[in-house]
Amino acid sequence: MTTPSPLIALDPGLLRLGADLRRAGIEPARAPDDWHHVRHGVWMPSAHWVGLTPDQQHAALVHAADLVRRPDRPRVVAAWSAAALWGMPRIEDWPDCVGVLSHSRRASRSGGTCPVVGPGTEPVAMQGLEVTPPARTVVDLARTGSLVSAVAAADHALRRGLCTAAELTAAVEDLPPRVAGRRLAALVRDLADPGSMSAGESLSRVQMYLLGLPRPRLQVAHTDDQGLIGYTDFGWSGVVGEFDGRVKYRIPEGADAEEAGRVLWAEKKREDRLRRQVRVARWVWSVALDRPALGRLLAGVGIRPERRSTWFDLGGPTI
Repeated sequence: MTTPSPLIALDPGLLRLGADLRRAGIEPARAPDDWHHVRHGVWMPSAHWVGLTPDQQHAALVHAADLVRRPDRPRVVAAWSAAALWGMPRIEDWPDCVGVLSHSRRASRSGGTCPVVGPGTEPVAMQGLEVTPPARTVVDLARTGSLVSAVAAADHALRRGLCTAAELTAAVEDLPPRVAGRRLAALVRDLADPGSMSAGESLSRVQMYLLGLPRPRLQVAHTDDQGLIGYTDFGWSGVVGEFDGRVKYRIPEGADAEEAGRVLWAEKKREDRLRRQVRVARWVWSVALDRPALGRLLAGVGIRPERRSTWFDLGGPTI
């Protein structure tokens, strides 16, 4: 699943060919404390590797694969591997192979790469790599992976300005009519929302859709006679939902007991003010991943499946 902000930035320049290290008198396989084996023939300093998040580690794998690529065999990084390079989140674990765009249905996994069959696209140059554009990356994720990861990536791309809703729509429309996964890509386009502030919120919202629950409003402001209480992740009439029990007043790093107490007391007062107005549901990753559990939790505050979905009543039809 997705991870918090990285501890350090990925530096592809730290990747080293094993042959070059051995020529310099270094046998990386005999120094696991100093060198991490990224893929066959490529190593990275262990101190750098352990500070990377899983998405960064997959991005390092992408760069490592390019390091041993034959110059006469260009490739376009696609789908989950392009997502890692764009910094898009993923709900499941990252694959152990590099996704590359392929035009042949007969292509097979080879040399640590996995073909992503699809029409051609104008790639974007990134750190010496050719990568599918953000909107096309989201579309390929929808076509080849899970709905939850594709929506999480789409939400992130829209929120961070990596692509626009119009570009996402165009990327779906550029797919040939009978290409595999076109309908799922259109569904991701329709579900995508920049108001989703984290992968956990995106996951939760997709689960709500699959459960047939009413579509929630996102980032809902709440006020009382004292002013702004805060913003909640999800909102329905008389009910709010918050993923991960997220507190709006973070305890600063290094805070002493007195300061931490003030922060927690402020959060309790916020919670009390909110509960005077609405029913509140909070959940964590394990519940968001368990669709029936999330359904039971929300049913406990009155959010139950609709007889007919109204999620797209105000939007265009899914193609």
